[in-house]
Amino acid sequence: MSAFVKLISSDGFEFTVDRKAACVSNTIKQMLSADGNFMENTSGEVRFPEIPAVILERVCQYFYYKLQYQNTPAKAIPAFALPPEQALELLKAANYLDT
Repeated sequence: MSAFVKLISSDGFEFTVDRKAACVSNTIKQMLSADGNFMENTSGEVRFPEIPAVILERVCQYFYYKLQYQNTPAKAIPAFALPPEQALELLKAANYLDT
C-alpha cells in the first residue's frame, strides 16, 4: 500500500496527496479501505467525474489544513479562505466527499 494517493479531476488533472490527508474524506477513506471491494483500493487512484481541477485543488488544500489543525483548540485555528465564486462547488464537493 502506497503512502500516496492520486486524485483525478473531471478535466484530467492529477493531484498526488498523502494517503492520510486523502482519508480526511470519509468517502475516499472507504474507497481505499482494505475491507471494500473498490478498484481504488488496488490502483491508488480515485477519479472524480463531477469535480473540476480548480475545486479538487482546493479540496486537497483543505485536507492538509484539516490535518494540520486537527488537535488545535478552535480559537487558535485560522480561517480557511474560500473564494466566494467557488463556494457552491466546494459545498457540493464537500458533501459528496463527506468531509
